[in-house]
Amino acid sequence: MSTEKPTGGRPRAFDEQTVLDRATEVFWRHGYEGASLTALTQAMGINRPSLYATFGSKEHLFERVFARYRETQLAKVREALEQPTAYAAIEAFLRASADGLTATDHPLGCLSIQGGLACSPANARISEVLAAGRAANEQAVEQRLSRAAQEGDLPPDVDHRALARFAMALSEGFAVHAAAGASREDLQASVTIALRGLAR
Repeated sequence: MSTEKPTGGRPRAFDEQTVLDRATEVFWRHGYEGASLTALTQAMGINRPSLYATFGSKEHLFERVFARYRETQLAKVREALEQPTAYAAIEAFLRASADGLTATDHPLGCLSIQGGLACSPANARISEVLAAGRAANEQAVEQRLSRAAQEGDLPPDVDHRALARFAMALSEGFAVHAAAGASREDLQASVTIALRGLAR
């Protein structure tokens, strides 16, 4: 039974979280600009007036979708970074990234890349929202490596900020390759090679 607040005296005939999940898949597969209102409303099972009444606009709908996605992804990043050493944390982060990007329960790649890494000037706000999401992940990695540096778990000549950026660059590159069809095994092999360069 829906717990949504009534609109115009009538309860909504849909579950908001369910339609957000459906919208997520459309944005993920087609990107922000490629996701038409027709495709969105058909996937969500609602009409345009209901979309506007509930979410305000396509842009606000995307922001809601990405906020949920970002929370989930950041939680996964933080979980991977709970490993006891910097090396183990980076390995867990990269391997979890490779697994997640090639999982079969959602489109390949990641929403922050597929959603609209490049948008027209009219949709610059979307690029900013996506960049903020990626920055939050990088900040989590950097904070973990900063702690490792303070604990003496990183060699003194290692720039923990640059290392965090390197890890994120790998992860984001994996997203591009996963969307193009690279297998989980392909990405995990690349993680192994990257880790050899980090082992000291």
